Amino acid sequence: MSISAEGRYPCDLHCHTVRSDGNDTPQELIENAVRCALHAVAITDHDIPPPLQLEPLGGGEPVASVAYAAARGVRLILGYEFSCDTHVDDVHICGYRCDWEHPNLLAEVAAAKRSKSEAYEELCRRLTALGMPMDWEADILQITRPDGTPSRRKPEEVQRKHVFEAMAARGHTATWSEAKLLVRDNPELNVSRRKIDPRQAIELIHRCGGVAILAHPYLIDAEIQVPGEPMRSRAEYIDQLIDGGLDGIEVRYSYDKTTYKGSLTPEEIEGEVRRDYAHRLRFLSGGSDYHADHKKGAKQVRQLGERGLSVPEFEAIFGKD
Repeated sequence: MSISAEGRYPCDLHCHTVRSDGNDTPQELIENAVRCALHAVAITDHDIPPPLQLEPLGGGEPVASVAYAAARGVRLILGYEFSCDTHVDDVHICGYRCDWEHPNLLAEVAAAKRSKSEAYEELCRRLTALGMPMDWEADILQITRPDGTPSRRKPEEVQRKHVFEAMAARGHTATWSEAKLLVRDNPELNVSRRKIDPRQAIELIHRCGGVAILAHPYLIDAEIQVPGEPMRSRAEYIDQLIDGGLDGIEVRYSYDKTTYKGSLTPEEIEGEVRRDYAHRLRFLSGGSDYHADHKKGAKQVRQLGERGLSVPEFEAIFGKD
């Protein structure tokens, strides 16, 4: 295993941009990967296809995003993080190297947008009814860009984290992660939205020619209760995904900077995941879940490349140049 002197893995396969709930533009993410001397970086925004073209930072004609990154010395992997399972939190399947214009994929994108907007507006109404005022227009849709300019977010662009960040900004909680826990643990705030079944997501990724990898497996509760079904363990749940054709799993992830409810360190989780799944899946992946949250003043932030893969591990999934 090779990690830089700054503690960064050279390949980070789980990153977000302003296209979902991150704070870097795709161009900024690539430039930050260059600054951190990364070999490869992936864009895995929530429920939206990655950018196939970019506007160069210095102006000029649009250029293919992969080519733009390659010209800066970084391998860019295009991905999509599917939010899965209406009844189980934090089940996310990352699809990489799909046909991003496949009609079945575009239909799923449209369905996810509709369900998100409706559910998150209802969550704001429920929070308000419980004495935590949240105004859909003023708190969620009206935003200030990182450069200080005012803007308006489209309802279909709202991510759940945007609601959590607004709760913290309103003073209902100290941090967005505390807001997430508050909402998750209060039945009155559990607004179910339609999410794709994870096995259907795996099948869709394969239909589009891609690779399906389960993100942050230990964010899934250790015991899972779905209405009308017997209790299952996390391991049983993941077994069903493997039976459904799952290609890989994130073995390295920034659990110490998320809402992980267990007591294991990221290194201990890596050991367990590697022990249980290395022999059962084609690939082991890794990433930081970078959001550039430092731009919003967050103190406990995930750094680009703090979790990820070595170059040989990366090439085992995506090959060499």
